[in-house]
Amino acid sequence: VQLQASGGGLVQTGGSLNLSCVASGTMSIFNHMNMGWYRKAPGKQRELVATITSTGRTNYADPVKGRFTIGRDNAMRMVNLQMNSLRPEDTAVYYCNSEIGSLASWGQGTQVTVSS
Repeated sequence: VQLQASGGGLVQTGGSLNLSCVASGTMSIFNHMNMGWYRKAPGKQRELVATITSTGRTNYADPVKGRFTIGRDNAMRMVNLQMNSLRPEDTAVYYCNSEIGSLASWGQGTQVTVSS
């Protein structure tokens, strides 16, 4: 499974970004994969941002609840993360993750920088 993340960039406080992650090499199994977004800020450990199961159930970290929305498009083998009301503390490298059974894969990360 290869994951290609995109959509990061520089935005001012209160702005929005939409991250996308496209999975390749998955063909028909994407529908059965749980997908997620994680982030790693400088000097901090990688942390969960949001996940979406194969059945569409979502879960969000407390700091992003009400501001971020995760979604998936199985036909496009894509998972998105709509980020609104961005804050400087959201600055991090964002990573896409997929899980199916014992197989976990990570994308290369996309940088999100929120200026104050």
